[in-house]
Formats: sequence, C-alpha cells, structure tokens
Amino acid sequence: MWKVCLAAALLAAAGCGYTLVGSSGKHVLGRVAVHTPENGSGHAGVELVVADALRREVISRAGAQLVEDTANADWVVSGRVLPLQVSAASLSPVVLTLEYQLSLGLELRATARDGREVKADPREMRESERFLSSGDVEAQRKNRQEALHRVSRLLAARFLDRLGEEQGG
Repeated sequence: MWKVCLAAALLAAAGCGYTLVGSSGKHVLGRVAVHTPENGSGHAGVELVVADALRREVISRAGAQLVEDTANADWVVSGRVLPLQVSAASLSPVVLTLEYQLSLGLELRATARDGREVKADPREMRESERFLSSGDVEAQRKNRQEALHRVSRLLAARFLDRLGEEQGG
C-alpha cells in the first residue's frame, strides 16, 4: 500500500513541475571532462581546489558522467582562476582582525564536441566567504581553506547549472 502512495505522490509532484533533488530533468550533460584551470590567483593550489569542486559537481549530477579522456567527452570544461583576494572584514581594537573575507573569481568555459562554446557570465562567477581569524597559524590556514572550498563548490554548481540550461535549450 505504501508503494502505491509513494508512486502517486511522485507522479503528482512531477505533474506540478517538481523534480527530485540532484536530477536535472531534461538537462542531460552527458560525458564531461574537466581540465584543471590555469592558476592566476597568486596562491599555490587554488586551481586544484577549483578543479576538484568542478569534478565533484559533475559526478553528483544526474545525466552527467565525468571522463578523463577529452576525445570521449561531450563537453570539455576549462578556464582560469582569477586573482584571489583576502582582506580584513571585521576589526576589533583589542584583537585587531576578527574575520577575513576571501573572494574568488573564475573564468570558465565549456566546449562541446561540435565546437559550440558556453562561457560563464563573469558577474556570476565571483563569490565571497568570510572566515574567522585565529592566533593559531594552522587554524587560520584551515579556516581559509574551508572558505575556499565552499566558494569553489558554489561556483562549480553555478557554472554547471548554466551549462545545463544552455544544453537543454
């Protein structure tokens, strides 16, 4: 009985235009290869974090498959990491800097097998995240790295949403 109710609920939701989380509906990207972007950030390793975020986002999407070989890819994603900006965001007269703000910008493009190219809107490919300052150097580094991972994941999802929209219509 519960299976019938679940099926009825899914059909009703589909009829209302809802899709399951993680499904792309009609936007099927197919096989996607991700090249590690060029690092113009001024900080070592940022391009690897961005490439990892893009690859993880491809893997998590329904209708997309991550491939290594660009010859077998329907889309090849490439680009460049723009200069990374880290600045003091909130100050205290006692402890000086309480928070920093990390701003990441990307120039990304996806090239289809047939030569079509989808470029990300530069305004959509910039995001910021605040992270706590710390007197402990290792804690400070970890907080900064976590902020970098968060903005990288957000920008990767935003870019693949754009690619899916272009692919779908």
